[in-house]
Amino acid sequence: MDWDRVLYDEREKPLDRLVDGYSNTAVFRSIAFVGDSLSSGEFEIRDEHGKPKYFDMYEYSWGQYIARKNGLKAYNFSRGGMTAREYLESFAKDNGFWDREKACQAYVIALGVNDILGRGMEIGTIRDVETMDEEVPYDKPVFLRYYAGIVRRYKEISPGAKFFFVTFPDTTLPGRKEKTVAVREALYALAEYFEDAYMIDLYQYGPVHDEKFMDRFYLYGHMNPSGYILTARIIDSYIDYIVRHNPEDFKTVGLVGVENRKV
Repeated sequence: MDWDRVLYDEREKPLDRLVDGYSNTAVFRSIAFVGDSLSSGEFEIRDEHGKPKYFDMYEYSWGQYIARKNGLKAYNFSRGGMTAREYLESFAKDNGFWDREKACQAYVIALGVNDILGRGMEIGTIRDVETMDEEVPYDKPVFLRYYAGIVRRYKEISPGAKFFFVTFPDTTLPGRKEKTVAVREALYALAEYFEDAYMIDLYQYGPVHDEKFMDRFYLYGHMNPSGYILTARIIDSYIDYIVRHNPEDFKTVGLVGVENRKV
């Protein structure tokens, strides 16, 4: 076996292969999935009048599929309809998600759809993040500030933890392309700004959520069980790729959360 070619091929793209069995995501023994309905395994149904009903089914979330497959502990720090603003201002505190007992070695953050596409919040720029310490925090309601506030808080709670920022997937739904691209660019800038931050770029490397994809993997406006399983394989494989291609960054990840560690 040419292990160098198999594991570290420089030509490999993040989702050239979907991993089976244990992946390098298993280098983390605890991961928190911070997000909205997509991170919560939410199912959508319609009543006899066509009115939608929503159910957060966490056992069906892609985070829990990843956890069961890799034998790690996963927290769903998520809820359908969640925004970065609500998460930072009240949701995390009200649900004990800032508790140090729940500190994790990694945080996967998938927020923004409800902030930007749902509520029309301004995305902001990295300059909005840079000025957070220069003025009253969050006095300018832009998405990137709330997102950065979440990252900063978890960096205080779990020094040395790794962060993975998830972009919106590409979609053929009308009116989304421009904002999807803008959010992607903003998250790339944020990943450059913070240490120990990496991108999970579903827009560039993931499947397009077109009519064929949605027919197979959606239940009305949210995913069906097969959709969440596919998403788990995609996220798991992407993290595996990042770990394999950045071996120096993850050598001491097992010491995150260990007292007197050196990372």
